[in-house]
Amino acid sequence: MNQLETMAIISNLAPVIAIVGALGVVGWVVTTWLRIRHGYPLDGAWGQAVYPKKMDEEHVERIKLISQENAQLRAELGSVKDRLANVERIVTDGSSQLANEIDALRRLSN
Repeated sequence: MNQLETMAIISNLAPVIAIVGALGVVGWVVTTWLRIRHGYPLDGAWGQAVYPKKMDEEHVERIKLISQENAQLRAELGSVKDRLANVERIVTDGSSQLANEIDALRRLSN
């Protein structure tokens, strides 16, 4: 068998090899999805059984509480950023401009 015949055989088998490889990957994905869906263990890195965790009510409630706390902290951070911007403006502005603004505020309050 010469090199040309070998290349012809390989070029004829390449699509079959690609299809078999793609079917293998699709089969692996479907098998993993079915295992997760029905609660069967998955295979870990060293062959140990890894069980997917199900979300019970305690976990869902904890996620809600953490989300609420996150929203409160974000609001507080926004407030702190605003206050810091005012402090930076006061520190970087000229003293005469600051004095004029304070006098204007005093006149408004009287």
